[in-house]
Amino acid sequence: MAKWINVSTSKHQLTLFDGNKRIKAYPVAIGKILSPTPSGTYTIINKQPNPGGPFGVLWMGLSRPHYGIHGTNNPSSIGKNVSHGCIRMFNHDVLDLSSRVAIGTPVVIHK
Repeated sequence: MAKWINVSTSKHQLTLFDGNKRIKAYPVAIGKILSPTPSGTYTIINKQPNPGGPFGVLWMGLSRPHYGIHGTNNPSSIGKNVSHGCIRMFNHDVLDLSSRVAIGTPVVIHK
């Protein structure tokens, strides 16, 4: 079975699966009403350590242009609808997730 990422925007939760086995769940922040996180199935296309600015310690770009899973310089935002559509994680969580997934990993985003 292959690893994949499930993002529930209603639960503010990102869950890593190996096939149908749940490996780990992480709290996330998602897009606000005016810039919602897009539902759909994407893949991780790149990883960039230390991207600077509000992206925390790591950026993982999605196949949907301008969207990604990244760390944050504002940890109090986790669990809220505050981003411009990206999936925001605690820095230690995005590093942990990145160490467990490869480029090409599917990401399913839904309510």
